[in-house]
Amino acid sequence: MLIDLHAHLVTEGMLNRHAFWGPFMKAQGFTVGHFSLGTRQPKKAVSDAQAQANLLSRMTHDARRKLMAERGVDRLVMATPSHAFMYWAEDFGNEYARICNDELSAWCAQDPEHFDFWAHANLADPKEAAREIERAVTQLGARGVCVGGANFNGLQAYSEELYPVWDKVCALDVPLMVHGYNQSVWWGERHTEDRFETTSIVGDCVDETLFPWYLICGGVLDAFPTLKTYVTHAGGMFVFQLGRLSELNKTMAPDARNKRPFMEYLQNFWFDLDVHHPALRRGVAEVVGVDRLVIGTNFGGAYDNGDLTEGLGLSDAEREKVRGGNALQLLKLAR
Repeated sequence: MLIDLHAHLVTEGMLNRHAFWGPFMKAQGFTVGHFSLGTRQPKKAVSDAQAQANLLSRMTHDARRKLMAERGVDRLVMATPSHAFMYWAEDFGNEYARICNDELSAWCAQDPEHFDFWAHANLADPKEAAREIERAVTQLGARGVCVGGANFNGLQAYSEELYPVWDKVCALDVPLMVHGYNQSVWWGERHTEDRFETTSIVGDCVDETLFPWYLICGGVLDAFPTLKTYVTHAGGMFVFQLGRLSELNKTMAPDARNKRPFMEYLQNFWFDLDVHHPALRRGVAEVVGVDRLVIGTNFGGAYDNGDLTEGLGLSDAEREKVRGGNALQLLKLAR
């Protein structure tokens, strides 16, 4: 069984919900406030209406199942697109979380054999986020919570204001999925200063490195030792710089509050193999170990690297763990 934990969903009901924030699908790209997701691909739409129709045509159940069959994927877990996390959108951030969860739940409920979803919550308002997470998990069927890796409108993963969120996630015994986001979305008209889409292309990996670093150094995992976190994009730079982070946590981070050695907290984390060369994937597998690996590919996104477990030197049993066994346990999915 192949389970992909990293896919995004946009429904018609998730678009055009706010006069300014949107989000909108326009001819120039996915648009939130002043920000539009840049691309050098030839324009595929001559109008905003055509752009929206093109996007939604890729989001149908049939379109998803067709691509899943081509790639041998048995199950997808959907999340809100990271450009639309809305942590910066004040009260609309809470409203949009409810909208996303209702839409994701209704869409997945039409084919529960193939589709599940990560809840969305506005972590800029932690108490409301905790309430919405409980609703999404207990009433709507969410399997966990997707969060941005850094900067929830000024809050960070170590901020004690977020403790109600971590407490709720642990009480519900569901995992987090960490996915960085374009920090330039909330820069207003200054978003044009984000040259080369850096806060997305590089910044996602920075956010995804900061999140586990902050959970550990901030003492969050001492306060919430059962908190489980899946970090996409192979953990950003976290796994590749693990030795440096571990050593310098002891020598150059005097304000770090972790009570145990840095490496002991790895049992709280899962990582995927979403890097673009087999040699790098082999490195991630060797460092992390097969019990903490899952599959996440940004399914249907910008690229396809095939079967990410190929060429890693894993046994058949180990490959099955990575391809689906670990996800079944982490998200409590039925076979």
